[in-house]
Amino acid sequence: MNKPVESIPEGVRHIHCIGIGGSGMFPLVQILHGRGYTITGSDNNESDIVELERAMGIQVMMGQRAENIRGADLILYSAAIMETNPELIAARESGLPLWERARMLGAVSSWYGDALGVCGTHGKTTTTAMIVQILYAAGLDPSAVIGGKLRAIGGYGRTGQTERFVYEACEFRDTFLSTHPDIALILNIDNDHMEYFHTVENAMKSYTRFARKARTVLYNGSDDRTCRAVAEAAGEGRTFFSFGWEDTNDYYPAAIRHLGGLDRRFTLMHRGRPLTEIRLQVPGDHNILNATAAAAGAMLLGATPEQAAEGLAAFTGAGRRFEVLGKTHTGATVADDYAHHPAELRATLTAAKELDFKRVWAVFQPFTFSRTYLLLEDFVSALSIADRVVLSPIMGSREVNTYHIRSEDLGEKIPGCVCLPSFEAMADYVNAHAEAGDLILTLGCGDVYKCARMIPHHE
Repeated sequence: MNKPVESIPEGVRHIHCIGIGGSGMFPLVQILHGRGYTITGSDNNESDIVELERAMGIQVMMGQRAENIRGADLILYSAAIMETNPELIAARESGLPLWERARMLGAVSSWYGDALGVCGTHGKTTTTAMIVQILYAAGLDPSAVIGGKLRAIGGYGRTGQTERFVYEACEFRDTFLSTHPDIALILNIDNDHMEYFHTVENAMKSYTRFARKARTVLYNGSDDRTCRAVAEAAGEGRTFFSFGWEDTNDYYPAAIRHLGGLDRRFTLMHRGRPLTEIRLQVPGDHNILNATAAAAGAMLLGATPEQAAEGLAAFTGAGRRFEVLGKTHTGATVADDYAHHPAELRATLTAAKELDFKRVWAVFQPFTFSRTYLLLEDFVSALSIADRVVLSPIMGSREVNTYHIRSEDLGEKIPGCVCLPSFEAMADYVNAHAEAGDLILTLGCGDVYKCARMIPHHE
């Protein structure tokens, strides 16, 4: 199957990025910078990502002003940028090429002959990072776009010199349909982004379209929605491989052992034949399935089973995925996690409860009014797994609160839940009440990581 190649317009050497500090923008910045483009950018907040970009020699300006785009040949912007942004307005008036991030990711994915796109409602970042860890440790030199920081590569992305490209393909507003996968890895399909899809069935149709773009499809054979979506993509010379819990899948884990703490081990099986022994250092049974998918994906890109085992044994998680940050003055452990959908919260909190902590605190920032309103009871059920729950106000992001929903509407359904107005107040409360032996988990896909960093150091 031939795929189109999308080129950056001829003559473009200087690319200016509006919202350069975003986690989705940063790996593209790393790849474009690695390919010799001059990159500048702007953002409204200092961050670890901005620090890393400046360390690369990239000029990043704080605050967004029309004059910031001066000298650029192409303007790249993220989906979070509002239409009233002065740089976006100036870019439209300038007549310069104006590309949204999804278009650039699509172009980059078209440049590689072995592009593997990882999609699914849950587990994208972890599974993408696992695959990159395997390939990088094996010397297979992948290029990559990851939604979280991978310590092994020192960032969210990298430029390799091979045809291998591993990228996180997000379904939000169908942005993954702008990309060009040779291998489509589908982890699961759940009821997220319903403000866009409206029904899970509509979401499944988009995953079918994503699968049809690939020559090879690796999919979760234990997830009914994924199986149904993939079945609609059969034909046209496409090859299919399944992974899952059951031995009816092409790849599956067997002889699973929990050896205490984070140590989990299993035998990776392929159609009834043991391939290798896998050791994991990340919590939760859901990561056993992520690791099975990652090993299978890495092998499709040329890794051996032994290299998959070596890479996974060294994997300690992607940034903001159960990332341990330190301890409070009382001796409670503080960790940060990106979980923001009820299914992700359930998996993360269940994994936390299996560890050797006295109590588990869920310090959660709900993200978007629509998700909080539409999945309210699911959030109540998932968060109730924790021993103590602290909620921040809802981060509306791109939405207007037409749902008239507040964190208090969620909190009043969770026994003992506390709703507080700011990260400072949350950090104060947790430090005053958490005890030695507790685990404090900050949770959410917004900026709750700022609260996470306050807690261990808060006076």
